[in-house]
Amino acid sequence: MSGAAGTSRKKRFTDRFLKGSGLGAWVAYLAIRSLFAVLQIFPLDRNLESARIIARIWRLVMPRHRQLAVSNVRDSFGNRYSTVELKGIADDSLESMVMFAMELVCLPRHINAFTWSRYIELENFDDALRILIEGRGAILVTGHYGSFEIMGHLLAALGLDMVAIIRPLDNKYLNDFVVASRKTHGLTLLDKKGAAASAEEYLHEGALVGFIGDQDAGRKGLFVDFFGRPASTYKSIGLLAMTTNVPIIVGYARRLGKRPRYRVGVQRILYPSDWETQDDPLRWITQEYTRAIEALVRDDPRQYLWAHRRWKSQPRRAQALQPAGAALKTG
Repeated sequence: MSGAAGTSRKKRFTDRFLKGSGLGAWVAYLAIRSLFAVLQIFPLDRNLESARIIARIWRLVMPRHRQLAVSNVRDSFGNRYSTVELKGIADDSLESMVMFAMELVCLPRHINAFTWSRYIELENFDDALRILIEGRGAILVTGHYGSFEIMGHLLAALGLDMVAIIRPLDNKYLNDFVVASRKTHGLTLLDKKGAAASAEEYLHEGALVGFIGDQDAGRKGLFVDFFGRPASTYKSIGLLAMTTNVPIIVGYARRLGKRPRYRVGVQRILYPSDWETQDDPLRWITQEYTRAIEALVRDDPRQYLWAHRRWKSQPRRAQALQPAGAALKTG
């Protein structure tokens, strides 16, 4: 009973202060904006140090997130790591996520056309650069890895038309602030609900449209292999690529140590000619960019968000085996 009561209180608090557009949401917004203002006073290095301290508190106060991370790493890598190593990867993963949250607030104002090289070095970027310069449009895909917003900020700072598909924040005031602030830095944000038509239009105009490609899509998603297990994945990326005939660039922003220094690179590029000859192009596209995300995670698993429920949805056997085209017909 006490557990149920605690859950109910937590839900009431969340609904009152973190969701919607009421007075409670406004108060929460003001508090968060005040915190943002304080953070901007300090150097980025110091803020990242504070983030690492917060991460240590997080794993003590909410141990279930660390436990979930340990479980996901173990299920993904089998016996490759010892128990001590698993806990170390989980701890670094939580630390990386809190550092990302701090970078989300503090880093955009530091990156512009003149200063980006102080923070970013490029890797395996030549082929992608040629695509970007052509101005024919491209889809950018990454995962919950490293400082995954940086690639978008970099390309926007360089004057490219950059659009990112996001899930809106529940707090309306905070969401409006984030959208406006990203627009100030040249980055357009689109609500993922109903974004397909707008994204297609942007791509036809030669823009770059970015997605986080490792989010659970529920039972209606397309199930592909991710670390040896079926993972529900959104069909929208593949469908958009097939409709607009633009390449998919799978990229990353890997943090270099504990300082504000990042390596932005490209793991793989999928071209329309690659999937045109496939029997099931939608499934092939979805599996291949998911495989590319897995490859970059394997390079440094400590920077992946193992605490997120990537494998939350699991398929019925018939659903897992059917072609993507059949899945589309059934919804």
